[in-house]
This record gives sequence, structure tokens and C-alpha cells, in this order.
Amino acid sequence: MNDILIMIIISLGTLFILLAAIGLLRMPDLYLRISVTTKAATLGVGLILIGLALYYLETSITTRVIAIIVFLLLTAPIGAHVIGRASYFIGVPLWKKTKMDELKGMYNTKTHDLMSGSEEEEEKEKVKEGKKR
Repeated sequence: MNDILIMIIISLGTLFILLAAIGLLRMPDLYLRISVTTKAATLGVGLILIGLALYYLETSITTRVIAIIVFLLLTAPIGAHVIGRASYFIGVPLWKKTKMDELKGMYNTKTHDLMSGSEEEEEKEKVKEGKKR
């Protein structure tokens, strides 16, 4: 029974990794590819590692697996965010059918600092006041 559970968990992990690979090929732009691969591949690798921990049932291996999964869950989304943000700032185009660009006009092109909606309004008011003088 335990072997069947392990095979199911590892098979689900490989399925998610396969879906990440297919998503990498099928998605139309960089931002969607980052999203698909980060989510699906992280889940797939995590499931495979859980299956291996269940297979060996040793404390040292289980603690290593937990450490690796925690490390993946902490670093993969952050890495994807940094890659996506850098890509946006250097001008990698969005998919042509993208309906809304929520970052457009929300950052300073010189410093790449993001602004909230209220900060954007303040910037517009400063520009208007500067033109009035």
C-alpha cells in the first residue's frame, strides 16, 4: 500500500513537471512562461521529493527533503518576480492580446521605483503645479 502511494505522489510530481514543460512551449510571452514554470515545476519537484522521503523513511533524508522544499518555496517565486520585473523594465513586450498593463505609468523610468495609485496622483499634481508657475 505504501509503495502505491509513493508511486502516485511521484507520478503526480512528474506530471506537474511535464505540464510545466508544455506550458513553457505553449505560453505566448515571457511573463506567462515564468508563471507556469514557477508554479508547476516547484509543485512537481516538491511532490517528487515527498515521494522520496516516504520511500526511504529516514530522519536524515526527510529533514533534507523538508529543507529543500522550503528553500524551493522561498526562492522560486522571488526569482521569478525578479526576472519578470527586470524583463518589464528593459522592455520585453507583453503578449499582443494582453488587455491590461497594470504597471504602465506606475514606475519611475530612471530609478525603477514603483508607485502606488496615490503616489501617481501626487506626481501628476506636482507636474501640473510646475506648469502653472
